[in-house]
Amino acid sequence: MKDEEHNVPRALASIPAGAAILAVDAESNDRSAEIARARGARVIVRPWDGYVATRRFAVACVQTPWTFMLDADEALDDRLGAAIAAAEPSSDVDGFAVRRSTFFCGHAMRRGTWGAEAPLRFFRTGRATLVAEPVAGGGAHVHERWTVPGVVAALDGTLLHYSYPSVGAYLAKFDRYTSLEARGVRPRSTVLARELLFFGARAMYALIVRGGWRDGWRGAFVAFASAWYPVAVAWKALRA
Repeated sequence: MKDEEHNVPRALASIPAGAAILAVDAESNDRSAEIARARGARVIVRPWDGYVATRRFAVACVQTPWTFMLDADEALDDRLGAAIAAAEPSSDVDGFAVRRSTFFCGHAMRRGTWGAEAPLRFFRTGRATLVAEPVAGGGAHVHERWTVPGVVAALDGTLLHYSYPSVGAYLAKFDRYTSLEARGVRPRSTVLARELLFFGARAMYALIVRGGWRDGWRGAFVAFASAWYPVAVAWKALRA
C-alpha cells in the first residue's frame, strides 16, 4: 500500500475477526501504516519496487498456511469473509478463485470486460506463483495474476474493488499503466497501425457481445477506454 489511508480502514474492517494480517507499506506519507498497526496488522515498510516484486516479497513473508491477497482498494463482502473463515479444502486444492466486482464512479460494473472477473486470490502459502500479463504484451511487470499447480476451487461471496471512484481516477491509472507497459514493448509503427485497426472491433465486442451497454454510460466509457489501451501503449512506446 502507498498513501491509502482513505481505503485501508474499509479493507481491514472486511477481514474476518482473528485473521492474521500482514501489510506491506511502500513508505507512505500518510497514516496508512499507523491505521494498519492499530487494526493489529504486522506492518513491513519498504521502498516501492514495482507491483510484481512487492507482491512476491509480501507472500514470502506470510507465516500462515494460507494466503489471501487483498489490495488496499478492495474489501471482502460478508459472504466472502465467512467463506474464507469456514474453508476446509481437500488436499488436492491449492487455491480458490474469487468473484470480483469492480466499481466505477460508484456503480458496480456487471457486464463488459469487467463483468466476469474471478482471480485466484486465496491459496496455499508457498504453492502460488505470480506472473505478469501486460495487456499489450511485452515485458512490463503489470497486470499480474497468481497461478497454482493444483486444483483451483471457487469461494462464495464477492471481492469488492473500489479502484475507480471517478473518471479522473480512472484516467490517472490509465496513464500510469500504459506508460509502464510502453517501457516493456518494442516501438513499432506497424503495431500502432494494427491496434488502431482493431480498436473499433474491441470496443464493440465489450459493448455489445459482452453486454457493456447494460452498465449505461459507464459501460460505454470502459468499453472504449479499454479498447484504446493497447493503442495508447503502442503510441507511447514510439514516442519514448
